[in-house]
Amino acid sequence: MSALLEVSGVSVSFDGFKAINNLSIEIGEAELRAVIGPNGAGKTTFMDIVTGKTKPDVGRVVWGELSQSLLSMNESQIARAGIGRKFQKPTVFENQTVRENLAMALKNKRGPFDVLFYRKSADGAARIEEIAEEIGLLDALPRRSGALSHGQKQWLEIGMLLAQDPRLLLVDEPAAGMTPAEREHTTDLLKRAAKTRAVVVIEHDMEFVRRLECKVTVLHEGSVLAEGSLDHVTQNQEVIDVYLGR
Repeated sequence: MSALLEVSGVSVSFDGFKAINNLSIEIGEAELRAVIGPNGAGKTTFMDIVTGKTKPDVGRVVWGELSQSLLSMNESQIARAGIGRKFQKPTVFENQTVRENLAMALKNKRGPFDVLFYRKSADGAARIEEIAEEIGLLDALPRRSGALSHGQKQWLEIGMLLAQDPRLLLVDEPAAGMTPAEREHTTDLLKRAAKTRAVVVIEHDMEFVRRLECKVTVLHEGSVLAEGSLDHVTQNQEVIDVYLGR
């Protein structure tokens, strides 16, 4: 089976510093993948390249069964092609309810006539409830988003991305600042999402990564140092040196 996303031979420098150095990664169609590595390993830059925020100096970034080059697309074209990204800090519309946030995110047709004749459809309402249940916020639908806990805001933002029905979801440090119960719910949420799409999680927290029970890619100095199960990569001497030998 061909990969959904294929990054090959990608390098990018900022002021002479190689943030990404001959990086190659493949992500499958419905796969949960954790990307770990020390600070400065290139994790965020990797996401920036995939989402079109940063253009690499060399290399290829190929998407989907049509093998489209993401490098020829801008950020909004990449988002429309089915790549969603969640940043570390949640960005929800605080003055709107949970329901309104999800409604705004739903993948509605965006042609001029569609907007003109847009009606609240029964399908849309059902989909909002479905997503709210999936993220654990069904009871919170009428609540103002600003009143949610930090963890709940993170789930709402994941829900807003799911509403756009991406084929690849990039999630940056979802567990940061969460209570143990919230982290457990987040693990379940990401695992469920990865049954129907690819989910890539950038994370520092090894305990959280362990609970995801997925393939792990370790980045170091902008390239892949090791790849495999968490047990496999944490027994790798180079990985141990990078994490513990600093």
